[in-house]
Amino acid sequence: MTNKYGNPADDWAVRTVETLLKREPEVNLKGKWEYEDGLMLDGVMSVYERTNNKSYLDYIKHYFDTYISENGAVKGYDPSLFRLDDINNGKVLLKLYKLTNDKKYKRVLDRQFQQLQNQPRTASSLFWHKKSYPNQVWLDGIYMGDVFYAEYLENFQDNPSYDDVIHQFLKSYEIAIDKETELCYHAVDESRKMYWSNKENGHSPHFWLRSLGWYVMAMTDVIEHLPEDNTGREQILQNLNKLLTALRNVADPSTNLWYQIPDEGNRPMNYLESSGSLMILNAIAKSLRMGYLNDDSWQEFLVSGWENALKQFISITNEGFVNVNKIAHVGGLGGPNHRDGSFAYYMSEPIVANDHKGTGPFIMLANEMQLYY
Repeated sequence: MTNKYGNPADDWAVRTVETLLKREPEVNLKGKWEYEDGLMLDGVMSVYERTNNKSYLDYIKHYFDTYISENGAVKGYDPSLFRLDDINNGKVLLKLYKLTNDKKYKRVLDRQFQQLQNQPRTASSLFWHKKSYPNQVWLDGIYMGDVFYAEYLENFQDNPSYDDVIHQFLKSYEIAIDKETELCYHAVDESRKMYWSNKENGHSPHFWLRSLGWYVMAMTDVIEHLPEDNTGREQILQNLNKLLTALRNVADPSTNLWYQIPDEGNRPMNYLESSGSLMILNAIAKSLRMGYLNDDSWQEFLVSGWENALKQFISITNEGFVNVNKIAHVGGLGGPNHRDGSFAYYMSEPIVANDHKGTGPFIMLANEMQLYY
């Protein structure tokens, strides 16, 4: 099967990073410290690690040097807001620090770790998603904060305890899981006070694709940073297998991709969404490479999903630039716009192209597929 723009075995990761270097030399023109930029740069870093192309590392370094002063102050980052989203960029920054040994990067990493140490917690000791969302646990936040938490402990503490990291993963799974489908809800309000929350269990009304993508990527990423003899690591691995299997059960059977509301694929207005689909396929690809998935049927599923992702989501401009299309721009709960988590809400958010929440996972997946092929 060949995509009309080229073979699936082509190096789409390099092609997309080269697009970014030309089309987005400054990464972010808004002057904001944003998690999606870190997501995209994580993808660029993975391609740098495979190709050793210095221009890719320079691109990452230029972004961080635009935001970080010599004393470690970061433009647009206020730890007192306790937004887990603000931690995400620390993962690629940690890799950059290890490559450069630039002390200003370490100062930022320390500040981010300190934020986690002071982060407000729910009654079950899970991190609040942010200060303005009290007692709320979002699957997104596990990816944003807890993988960095493990990486920081691994790199900068002697004889670290991973108990709290493991608790964040296992308890969030326990409170978010739907026992019938074995999918996880987008968010849980432990206080049951928010208008969008189920008064019995705190669940938001729907499963949302990208939140599930964040969550399976988080589990896939954190496992390699935990000691192999840790029983919590094994439980996270089991949860990952269960959730990926549940996701496979609701995948669109003709494409092995997923809908914005994944368990309601045939519902009018629902659509195949790229960012979440790419995240899940990335988690599958990495899990196969790392030995987390042992059933051979996953390989066939992955290759089919990858080939269909190229057909469904990718286009090429006249200049030869890669476009990543069909990205749900945002998806949240509460806030000033009174987002109620309904099906109508998720369908109402704009569908965009080349948002870093889609470009980043595409680069990550494309890089994994280069390792696969």
